[in-house]
Amino acid sequence: MTSSPDAGPRRASLELLRAEASDELTALVHERLREGEDPWDFMEDLPSVDELVVFLLRAENIAANDGVRPTAARQYRVLRQIAFDYPPLTPAVWKLLGDANTHRRWDAVVRVDAP
Repeated sequence: MTSSPDAGPRRASLELLRAEASDELTALVHERLREGEDPWDFMEDLPSVDELVVFLLRAENIAANDGVRPTAARQYRVLRQIAFDYPPLTPAVWKLLGDANTHRRWDAVVRVDAP
């Protein structure tokens, strides 16, 4: 499969990316538990493994573009290219592109309501 300039180079298999993301999520959970947080308060706010993989791939794309944060249009293209390159991630990509998760702090489309 060829990658478009928006997607950047493919670096690893989806299985490896998911394993890395799972390890990262496990570390985040343990860190928050050690800090005394109640899992009922934070588990829903954490991204899924596939969402985290999408964000890791997006971060690689940003780094490859000299750290320039993408415009909304470019982000849409980058996320769509991730879905094309890794078809099993398509539901996570569309979920992140939609309005369903705008309450999560880590979400790329979090809306800040004016007071």
